[in-house]
Amino acid sequence: MRLRLLLPAGAFLHGVDVSQTNHSYAQIPLTGVLLLSFLCLIWGGNMVSIKISNLGVSPILAAAIRSVVASFLLWLYALTVRERVFLPKAFMKHGVGVGLLFGLEFVFLFWGVKFTDASRAIIFLYTQPLWTVALAHLLLHDERLGFSRGAGVLIAVVGLCLVFGTRSMKLGPHYWVGDLMEVAAGFLWAATTIYIKRFIRNTPITHFQTLFAQLFYSIPVLFLGALLFEWGLPVSLSAPVIGALFYQSVVVAFATYLAWFWLLHRFQAGRLAAFTFLTPIFGVILSGILLHEPLTTFLWIGLALVAGGIYLVNRA
Repeated sequence: MRLRLLLPAGAFLHGVDVSQTNHSYAQIPLTGVLLLSFLCLIWGGNMVSIKISNLGVSPILAAAIRSVVASFLLWLYALTVRERVFLPKAFMKHGVGVGLLFGLEFVFLFWGVKFTDASRAIIFLYTQPLWTVALAHLLLHDERLGFSRGAGVLIAVVGLCLVFGTRSMKLGPHYWVGDLMEVAAGFLWAATTIYIKRFIRNTPITHFQTLFAQLFYSIPVLFLGALLFEWGLPVSLSAPVIGALFYQSVVVAFATYLAWFWLLHRFQAGRLAAFTFLTPIFGVILSGILLHEPLTTFLWIGLALVAGGIYLVNRA
């Protein structure tokens, strides 16, 4: 039976339907745990790489380059394993819908880091599980908000309020704009998840087609955004900028997503998704180490609450 996968973003973990796999409830071995932790480390570093690429390439243009490179690599890989990447005509409108949401998500994600710290950005981006639970409660009848998930959402919201109220001396005057953009990115990520669950779940569409639709159909949205908001901005390609673009496109959007698919073929999605709370933790730590961003006490407390809330939401 073919796995029907509902994937992210960025970076990232959307809903999945693995009820038909033979290994749905298998325990994750130590090697799987180590691989999952490594993937979360890579995803945590993604926000740092965006901050670096923004030094030479405007943010929306960088997001467009990421989608172009990743979709091309996915198309090449699909050819080697004889998988189709383009959606059937009957589902084309859903591919466009997913691509539109995905493209808008990355407009806010990449652009928001121009205004705020990477350590703050990744915490606000990972409001996604909270938005997903809330939207699923409203729109999906079989995914109501229970006590454990409700408690997780409440704890995470308290943590977000702490982070939002914390400001270091190095933050610019418009840091709150970036914070809100990252919240918007998290909401759009959740909306993409719910859209896929609502319209594509239990269809013959494969995970290759779902991922490719997000990457490929987001390209026009991102290039249009770059033309409207970034026309005339200079491009300066240095070694760190090129390395950051390579990291976002090849390592994150292509290689780690394929590794995630490999894991999803073998283990229950809920067990895997519980590891996502590690991503903002790694992101904050890497922001402090690589970007020398100040990590205040309240930021750490807020991070712990948000991570704990994400864990409760996913665990439930």
